[in-house]
Amino acid sequence: MKPVLLLLVSTAWTFTGAQHYYQGLMDYLENRLLAIEDRMQFWHEQSHRYHTELQDFKKLTAETMAGLRSEHGTLSKDLEGAAAQVDRVEREMDYVEIQTSPRACANKADRVVEQEAWGQRESRGEEEDGWEELHSEVSDCVEIISGIRSVKILKRVGSPKGTWTRDPRSSKVYIFNGTSGDIIYQFNSVLDFSRSPGVTGSRQIRLPFDWRGAGSAVYNDYLYYIKQEDEIDLQVVKYDLLGGSVTDVAMFPVESRATVYSLNPETVADLAVDGEGLWLLYATSDSEPNINLAKMDPDTLDIEQIWDTGCPRENAEASFVVCGTVYVVYNTRLASRSRVQCVFDVNDVVISEEAPLLYFPRRYGAHASLKYNPEETQLYGWDDGYQIVYRLTMKRKLLV
Repeated sequence: MKPVLLLLVSTAWTFTGAQHYYQGLMDYLENRLLAIEDRMQFWHEQSHRYHTELQDFKKLTAETMAGLRSEHGTLSKDLEGAAAQVDRVEREMDYVEIQTSPRACANKADRVVEQEAWGQRESRGEEEDGWEELHSEVSDCVEIISGIRSVKILKRVGSPKGTWTRDPRSSKVYIFNGTSGDIIYQFNSVLDFSRSPGVTGSRQIRLPFDWRGAGSAVYNDYLYYIKQEDEIDLQVVKYDLLGGSVTDVAMFPVESRATVYSLNPETVADLAVDGEGLWLLYATSDSEPNINLAKMDPDTLDIEQIWDTGCPRENAEASFVVCGTVYVVYNTRLASRSRVQCVFDVNDVVISEEAPLLYFPRRYGAHASLKYNPEETQLYGWDDGYQIVYRLTMKRKLLV
């Protein structure tokens, strides 16, 4: 009887302990579920709050963007109006500058020349006081630029800097893309170039030596370009475009590697062509403040005469020669309107202080090159990759 009692007591105790264990486990699980539910409720509240804030932000962003678009449209209209006003003012300035340009070298004798009365007085043996007859020793041309008649932006091809020019003795056009290389592109005419996509359709000419800078020139089916391999040897190369060979090379010693224009340091020297022949603009050294001019024989490349133009290299971007008169074009490092600010005449007929003012209409940046064509009285300009044609108006030098 006693063992049975002990067995019953032991079973009852075991059952009671198991019941307490399972009850504790259930309580634990219930508490964990309640904690998870609380956490989920918290996450739901946070998500709802974030969603509300996001909606408010999207609404505010949409309103702000709408306001910005409205302000951008208004600003665009204001800028278009300002650009139109600037263009109108520049046209008016160009007109006023042309109309009020100072007369070059005017004195009492000028009126006699303009009235075509000088020949009559000379035949009578009369001579007016103050007249000193000047004989042209270098240039026989009697014209000076009086203004820019029109501007035509032909197209945009190639690098920001380069050269394009037309042979005065033919209709062929030559493209020098960049400031160095050994390939140039030839078109039969300006029209062919304007119609071409890029330089497609051109004749590619590979040169035996690289050209340097934007100072090349073409004259009578010959290419004249600058070759410089070290700091002191400046070479002018004459290349036969029809025969495909170098016909002459002239050495032009300089003291150090100098550039003729401070705004275009790639151009170590500039070759120019006018009705009088071939000219070279250069600087002997970096310490030389002014641009020098040399008259060259286009056949032999001999130097015939040299001048100090007195035109500063500082802020110069390009130059060109017309009838033995050098026109140096200046700008600023922050590109603005290009202007002829210094003029040098090899015959001392025209001087800077009395030459007509000449401003170029503002376009893109600064000219990398300006090449004059005496047959057309036009300038071929390269401005930030754009090829531009300036048609010039001319007048007679007053003392010629």
